[in-house]
Amino acid sequence: MESKNLEHYVQMWHLVNPQLLAQTATSQVYTVEHKGETVVLKLLTPIGVQDEQSGAAALRCYNGNGAVRLLNSDAQAHLLEYVPGASVVPLVLEGHDADATRIIAGVLNQLHSADIGGEQAGLVTLERRFRSLFNKAKADQQAGDQTLFVRAALVARDLLAVPREVCVLHGDMHHENVRYHDTRGWLAFDPKGVYGERTYDAANIFCNPGGVTELIESEDRILRTADILAQEMKLEVPRILAFVFAYCGLSAAWSIEDGQNPEPAIRIAELVE
Repeated sequence: MESKNLEHYVQMWHLVNPQLLAQTATSQVYTVEHKGETVVLKLLTPIGVQDEQSGAAALRCYNGNGAVRLLNSDAQAHLLEYVPGASVVPLVLEGHDADATRIIAGVLNQLHSADIGGEQAGLVTLERRFRSLFNKAKADQQAGDQTLFVRAALVARDLLAVPREVCVLHGDMHHENVRYHDTRGWLAFDPKGVYGERTYDAANIFCNPGGVTELIESEDRILRTADILAQEMKLEVPRILAFVFAYCGLSAAWSIEDGQNPEPAIRIAELVE
């Protein structure tokens, strides 16, 4: 498929004044003017074309409830509501970690109330989401190694076998993916578009935000965060921690695949275990 450029979307969607906001492996992100308002144009790279379509499906399900609005989209670009406000990261850095957790829990409650509609076919199942962990665990077992990955995969299999409260998941919920809108409050963006048990969406919070290792690699913080999420989201602490353990194994497996350091996720997994 021929790549469509910035000018194509500027003309097709009647946009003006594109300004580059960010560039990642999956997209080039611009602020643009559309009908007198500043919005976001996300042009997908070939990697993004593969990875971002399920995110668009999730945004259609959310329909602006707890998330940025998807204004337009096709296979290679998304036009999105712009949220210029700060994320919840500054709250953590200012010593208000518990408040940040409560805000994220409130956003997740909104997202998880979404009607699946006709979008399930466009979402990624949790079984597929955990594929990297299962592959790593299988390789370790074949080598005769009973590693953390093997143990995390066993926990993940048990959790996925009997799912509870299945819904449309954000799939990558963390402190940088929730920002404040002056009139609409706290909103999530950049969902991965996953379908499965809602407890999964709480797991990545324990590994974030980045840059505060002393805070997040702490049993006290893990237990405090689990208690807050259990209270705010009506979940059970043991099941939250089980998902955190499984998710940390998955995150470490992803890091190995990407040539990055898996140790931060492994250390949290070991604390949870």
